[in-house]
Amino acid sequence: QVQLVESGGGLVQAGGSLRLSCAASGGTFSSYSMGWFRQASGKEREFVATINWSGDSTDYADSVKGRFTISRDNAKNTVYLQMNSLKPEDTAVYYCNARHVAYPRDDYWGQGTQVTVAS
Repeated sequence: QVQLVESGGGLVQAGGSLRLSCAASGGTFSSYSMGWFRQASGKEREFVATINWSGDSTDYADSVKGRFTISRDNAKNTVYLQMNSLKPEDTAVYYCNARHVAYPRDDYWGQGTQVTVAS
């Protein structure tokens, strides 16, 4: 069982930056691909970014490409999301996800961290 704890959310002005962190425990971190998802008020949860187990492959939602960067430190069991040039539409609760690389590819979620971007 993997436990995920996000941190780093907060209130920022449009154009500003935030760095989210997600600390994992209870599993072998390098056995999981990691991702970030977000859910704005009244909307469904959506994909933001993902990174493979070794950190050499990433993917992003079109809405954040060029502004957000996902990275991981397997020695620290932590995944990060650097968010630059933030926009009001980035306002959401951001969730960390861990997906095991082997079948049945169990999913784990953190409790979420609020990011609010003021215009």
